[in-house]
Amino acid sequence: MTFDELLGILVRDGQLIPERAQELFEQKESRLVRLVLEQQRATAHTGGPASTGPRGGDVGAIGPVELFMSFGVTDPRGRPLSEDRVTELYARGVGLPYLKLDPLKLDAAFVTAAFSRAFARKHSMLAIADLGASVRVATIDPFDQWAVESAEQSVGKKLELVVASKSDIQRLIAEFYGFRRSVKSAEDKLTSGVDIGNLEQLVRMKSANEIEASDEHVVHAVEYLMTYAFQQRASDIHIEPKREEAIVRFRIDGSLHEVNRLPPVVHKAVVNRIKTLARLDIGEKRRPQDGRIKTEFASKTVELRVSTLAVAFGEKVVMRIFDPDIVHDDLEKLGFTPRDRGLFEGLIQRPHGILLVTGPTGSGKTTTLYTALRKLATDDVNITTIEDPIEMVFERINQTAINPTLGLGFSETLRTLLRQDPDILMVGEIRDVDTARHAIQAALTGHLVFSTLHTNDAAGAITRLLDLGTEHFLIASTLSGLMAQRLLRKVCVHCAEERILTPSEVELLGPALPSGPRPVRTREGAGCVECRHTGYFGRSAVYELFEVNEGIRRLIMARADATLVKAQARRDGMVTLREAAVVKLLAGETTFEEVLAVTHPDE
Repeated sequence: MTFDELLGILVRDGQLIPERAQELFEQKESRLVRLVLEQQRATAHTGGPASTGPRGGDVGAIGPVELFMSFGVTDPRGRPLSEDRVTELYARGVGLPYLKLDPLKLDAAFVTAAFSRAFARKHSMLAIADLGASVRVATIDPFDQWAVESAEQSVGKKLELVVASKSDIQRLIAEFYGFRRSVKSAEDKLTSGVDIGNLEQLVRMKSANEIEASDEHVVHAVEYLMTYAFQQRASDIHIEPKREEAIVRFRIDGSLHEVNRLPPVVHKAVVNRIKTLARLDIGEKRRPQDGRIKTEFASKTVELRVSTLAVAFGEKVVMRIFDPDIVHDDLEKLGFTPRDRGLFEGLIQRPHGILLVTGPTGSGKTTTLYTALRKLATDDVNITTIEDPIEMVFERINQTAINPTLGLGFSETLRTLLRQDPDILMVGEIRDVDTARHAIQAALTGHLVFSTLHTNDAAGAITRLLDLGTEHFLIASTLSGLMAQRLLRKVCVHCAEERILTPSEVELLGPALPSGPRPVRTREGAGCVECRHTGYFGRSAVYELFEVNEGIRRLIMARADATLVKAQARRDGMVTLREAAVVKLLAGETTFEEVLAVTHPDE
């Protein structure tokens, strides 16, 4: 297909007005010359041969889609035309399927074994699946007959061609071939000369530093792995040793996805490279260690919290990725309802008292509190935190980590910080009665205290404090607010479609579902490459928040159980976690299944 034919397809699809198409047609030759010159300069810089002959009606290796995208064209409504959309229309025009490539659904070993890296880069061609009698190959130019024939000879099978965007193909070539090549080179270098079958084989044992910290291939593999995780929006990287090999998994939107496998010798080297970056002891293999790595991606700082643990087949490493963009300056971006946002903002602006945030691990409690602290961090306020460990560093906040090996837990560190003239304190977690009493003492002496507890709902925090041995009258006099939160996966906007709840599903939601028109219409994701066929893309928080007013204080003084406290809070206007989740369900932001999975009818 020529550039002129592509312009015609875009016009017929409504992506381009005829007048603009005519302008692009008239500018084609001059733009081609400029792109070819840029290509030749880039090739000369890398020392490779330049390709200048005509192909498919265009000059050199510049296809119609690449030429069109170089103009930066917008659609009739002024929105930039995406390369994916233009490529999809191009594929339709040539009669081939279009495929949006998902790296997490591809077998990296197969991809890199099918073609050489040089061939894949030169022809923007990627083998993506073995179909038995044929191999599915993604390409940007199905008319490059020489490349197709060469690829068939390489794999020994016929090709089933699909069209993908050049950006996707080239990005995956860099990721797959770069990572796999680094892993393979590291494996070859680290295991060279070893023959397990030869009992008399002399094995040269390298030092830990020589093998595991300074090997260039290992360095490259770790860098590829981290970059890959950042690009895929991963919140955690898991490197898990098994009997025969190590598994690398990413947690994305709360779910784990396997992305690669490592030979045992490379796993050890990768783990020690990560430990070196995190300033951990690479000689210590049995004791758990915690550290952090600070790096940059896409012109912004990213922090990783590193945790190591000895398991059956070696050391497991988990790196939690903290993107500073998830901590907002605006409370509205946290997902509060208008009522809860106003109440939360009022609670954090108080001069003293304790605000507790409850919920399981990974429910976003720290993100919520960090956002509140960033909003309060002004030049005339001294904010100090006690964390285990420090998760994200903010210069305007004084942050300290507990150190149990030195006898500095939450309670001991909190006692010291009270002598540091703080205005606002954040205690990472209240775990024992000493920490609870010191937090209460801080609130009684005019400090604003934030902390977290692991309870199922907001009212349960009061019962938890009483169980720890905290006096009820101190809780009543210092507690200002209680909040519980959860994270719900959001419906993928790229594949969302309407769904009507069945009568049995409506019944399951019970009183949390407000009265209104029936049937109940919601949305769910059908599954696409953008969401990795999960139907979900991103997460959003739901909250259960209430103020400790006089009615609640009377119940605390009477040692009432959590059920009575919650009933009073609901009479005061509190929305439960299930009700807040249903609001997002009816707004089309999450699904029925996610509401049931994350919240309980009693919450």
